Amino acid sequence: MQYAQVTVRRGKGMKTRRQFLAQVPLGLLGAAAATRLQAQDTSVPGAAPAFNTSKGAGPNVTADTFAQAEKLVRAPMSAVQREMAASNWGTSMAGLMERRTGPNRVALEADLAPACVWDPRLPGHRVGPAHDHFAPAKPAPVPLPANDADIAYASVAQQGQWIARRQLTSERLTRIYIARIKHFDPKLRCVITLLEGHALAQAKQADREIAAGHYRGPLHGIPWGAKDLLDTAGIRTTYGAEPFRDRVPDADAAVVKRLNEAGAVLLAKLSMGALALNDIWFGGQTMNPWLPQEGSGGSSAGPASATAAGLVAFAIGSETQGSIIDPAMRCGVTGLRPSFGRVPRTGAMTLCWTMDKLGPLTRSVEDTMLVLHAITGPDAGDVYSVPSHLDYDAAASVEGLTVGYFPDWMHEAPATDVDRAALDQLKALGLRAQKVSLPDWPYDSLNLLLFAEAAAAFEELTLSGKVDQLSVQTPDAWPNLFRESRFLSAVDYVQADRLRRKVAQAMAALMGKVDLLLVPSLRDEMLVIGNMTGQPSLTLRTGFVEVSQARSDWAPDLAHPLPRFSPPRRVPYGVTLIGRQFEEGTLAQVGRALELKLDVAKARPPGF
Repeated sequence: MQYAQVTVRRGKGMKTRRQFLAQVPLGLLGAAAATRLQAQDTSVPGAAPAFNTSKGAGPNVTADTFAQAEKLVRAPMSAVQREMAASNWGTSMAGLMERRTGPNRVALEADLAPACVWDPRLPGHRVGPAHDHFAPAKPAPVPLPANDADIAYASVAQQGQWIARRQLTSERLTRIYIARIKHFDPKLRCVITLLEGHALAQAKQADREIAAGHYRGPLHGIPWGAKDLLDTAGIRTTYGAEPFRDRVPDADAAVVKRLNEAGAVLLAKLSMGALALNDIWFGGQTMNPWLPQEGSGGSSAGPASATAAGLVAFAIGSETQGSIIDPAMRCGVTGLRPSFGRVPRTGAMTLCWTMDKLGPLTRSVEDTMLVLHAITGPDAGDVYSVPSHLDYDAAASVEGLTVGYFPDWMHEAPATDVDRAALDQLKALGLRAQKVSLPDWPYDSLNLLLFAEAAAAFEELTLSGKVDQLSVQTPDAWPNLFRESRFLSAVDYVQADRLRRKVAQAMAALMGKVDLLLVPSLRDEMLVIGNMTGQPSLTLRTGFVEVSQARSDWAPDLAHPLPRFSPPRRVPYGVTLIGRQFEEGTLAQVGRALELKLDVAKARPPGF
């Protein structure tokens, strides 16, 4: 392999990097300074540069260093090979170290995406509908309730109808939610920043526009909450993490802009597990309204908890691997994880460039589609976002559709009778059930991609030591995982990426046989597969179960056992539907039909 000689500017003149480094003592470059100083004289015509010919840089390593490192990467070497690697390490890897340690250190901006872009749309496979068709349900006229709680718990569609008919003002609805937040949030810890003044100003503006005949649509005047990884201009966006608790961005995220354009009222920045992991943030643990002795699940902890408790009309959460599905199921709300690439992440915290997705959490299936319709579509700031169509008709029949299911999964943990009953109910609705399977592959090995990207996204936080400020420092928390990920093999990363494509091909072949899948929501394999391949998912309440112990996303801690309950507590339980890429409309049609048939979505957590 040959490469061009790179030049850098130093002072008034131009020097090659080789000439510059030749004049600098190696010790002055620092212990990890990188060089590319050629040993041979490449000014001789025809002399090509080569690997492993620069002056060494970095810390001294020995054959024993490699013997120990082999235990991490499981790539054994002979004694002779170790000696060669140790003697040559400084010259082989010097150029790779220079990016981080200098002399020509390059800062990588937080919004700079990798050059390699994951596109889950595989050649030869149909992806999404061919055209746009959006026909939501029209709610029957319902009188405005006298009770504020009944108004707060009404669906977005119903609230929108009251506002459009001038039976309810946005300002009154906003004040109802503000009062509920002030009353209930101390118990739930689901709000990081309450935007009372901001929300009331937006609500009054919405009322003026509607009174003047300028009605923007079903979200006009509807108060919502944003997971606190969505940038809001002039309003702090903390990522739920101590090092960022005073961070104030200059611009709105793309999704925030789109909801502003739809006339929605931003009421609160909602809690999230620190840096999008689980449900503990710098203000404490966000709790589940149905069972306040347990966490809400994460990392979209606040969006799920606040929506379940009737503190917002809807919320925007995010998922990298389960962060919408998990809290939606535990808190008994509806969570829509859109296809990867449908909703732009511009202005949202990056955890994993090739996996992060933004989506709504609501109290009904129909509401998820009203929100998705407002935020869908590409944005230039997100190189992974793609043009797509949205086909949703609430009145369309679901009879004759094929739902796939994994027989073994339905009869072993974490599946319950509620999962099996939901499959029976889909059959009763006229869907055809079909057994499906996937190869028995090591799907968890794909998590290397998540860990590596997350560690890269927060490299500076880790290397600066600021990651130590996070309140959770357990083995399964980000600080430890970020540090461990520095030792992942780049070769293994590439191989995991190749396996990812193989899994995507297998999933595409499976989805070519069915219209959707029904899976137990917390089935680990599908949490990994669906997020790695970019499939959309819809999680909705389909029943109730009894639990005798609080649940947690964290690894068991014998020193801090979870609360136990006697008698057991009744809590909501939801199943998850997995769809073809960009076919969220099919998921919503089936989900809405199931929701109407089961009639369990309107139950509220006691005391709220």
